[in-house]
Amino acid sequence: MLKTVTLAEAQKLPRWRRPIVLLFLMAFAMPIAFNTWSALLNNFVIEVANFDGSDIGLLHTVREIPGFLAVGVIAIIIFVREQVLGLVSLVLLGVATAVTAYFPSLAGILTLTMLSSIGFHYYETVNQSLQLQWLPIANAPWIMGCMMALGSAATFIVYLIILLLWEPMGLGYNIVYICGGAVTAIIAVFAMVAYPQFEGPTVQNKSMVLRKRYWLYYALQFMSGARRQIFVVFAGFMMVEKFGFEVHELTSLFLINLMINMLVAPLLGRIVQRFGERRTLVFEYVGLALVFLSYGGVYYLGWGVLVAAFLYVVDHIFFGLALALKTYFQKIADPADIAPTAAVAFTINHIAAVVLPVTLGLLWLVSPLLVFLIAAGMACVSLSLALLIPRHPGPGHETIFKPALTEAAARA
Repeated sequence: MLKTVTLAEAQKLPRWRRPIVLLFLMAFAMPIAFNTWSALLNNFVIEVANFDGSDIGLLHTVREIPGFLAVGVIAIIIFVREQVLGLVSLVLLGVATAVTAYFPSLAGILTLTMLSSIGFHYYETVNQSLQLQWLPIANAPWIMGCMMALGSAATFIVYLIILLLWEPMGLGYNIVYICGGAVTAIIAVFAMVAYPQFEGPTVQNKSMVLRKRYWLYYALQFMSGARRQIFVVFAGFMMVEKFGFEVHELTSLFLINLMINMLVAPLLGRIVQRFGERRTLVFEYVGLALVFLSYGGVYYLGWGVLVAAFLYVVDHIFFGLALALKTYFQKIADPADIAPTAAVAFTINHIAAVVLPVTLGLLWLVSPLLVFLIAAGMACVSLSLALLIPRHPGPGHETIFKPALTEAAARA
C-alpha cells in the first residue's frame, strides 16, 4: 500500500508528485475517454447499431442516471478513500469506452453507457471534492481555470485527431474507442502507482449532509444543471435544424470553442479571484439571459449563421464561470462537509437532466422560441439567487441576510 502523506508533507515531494499535479493529470485524462466516446456516439449508434430516435433518447436517459445517483459516493467513501475512488472511476470510464465498439447492440451499448457514466459522474463528484479540499482558497479560482484549460486541450487533441485521421487512415470505431479509452485507463493506473495517498487537513463526514445554511448553494446548483441541459440538448440541435450544419462544420465549431476555452479559462479564474463570486455569477446570468433571448432572435428574425455561431461560442464560454459556484461553497463550507456535499450537489445538479430534455423537447415541436424564453427566465432566476451571495462569503455568512456567526452557530 502506498504511503499516506499530509498536504503539508506533500510539499517536500518532487513537484510532479504533489497533489495539485495529480489533479492536473486527472483533469487531462478524463476528457480523452469521455470525448472519444461522445464524438463518435451519434454516428456509431446509427451506422452500426441501427438506433432510432427512441433508442437514442433511452440512451441519454440511462447516461444521466448515475449523475442523479451521485449521492451514492457518500456510502462508498466510508470504505474507500476519495483519491482511490476517483482513479478507479477513471479506469472504469476508460475501459468501458475502450470496449464500446465490441457490443453494437441496444443492450450492450446501454450497459456500457451505464458503466462509463458511473465512472464519469463518480470521478467528477470526487474530483470536485478533492479540488476544494486540496487547493488553497486564495488561488483556487485561477488553478481551477487552468485545469479547465488543460481539459479543453485534451478534448481539442481528441477532436483534431479524429477530424484529420478518420478518413485518410481509414480509422474504424474499434481502434478509436480502444485508443481513447486505453489512454485514460493507463494514466489512471499510473497515478495509482506513482502518487502517495494524500491526506487533507480535515477528516470528511461519511454521512448525508444537508444543512439549512447551504440552501443558496443547493438552489444555484439546481439552476446550473437546468441551464446546462438546455445548452447541451438544444444549442447544437438548433445549429443543425435551422442552418443545416454538417458533421464537419459542427466539429469545427467545437474546435473553435475549445481553442478559445484554452486561452480564456485561466482568465476566467482570475476574474473570479479578482471580482468575487457574486459579481462573476451576476455577470454570467445577465449574459446568459441575453444569449438565450438572442437565440430566439436568430430563430425568428433571420439574424444569420454567423450570429448563431457567435452566440454558441459565447454560451460555451459562460460554462467556465461556473467555477465560481465551487469557490463560493469552498468559502462557506465546514471543511468536513466538502465530500458529502459535493455528492449531494451533483445529484441536485442532475435533477433537471431527468425532466427538462423530454419536456422541453416536446415544447420545441410547438415553438422553439418558448424554449429559449423559458431558458432566459431560468437565467433570471439564477441572477436573483446570485444577488443573495455576499461580497465576502464565509461560514455563517452564506447570504446577504446573515451576518457572520460564531463557529458553533455556523455548524448548525
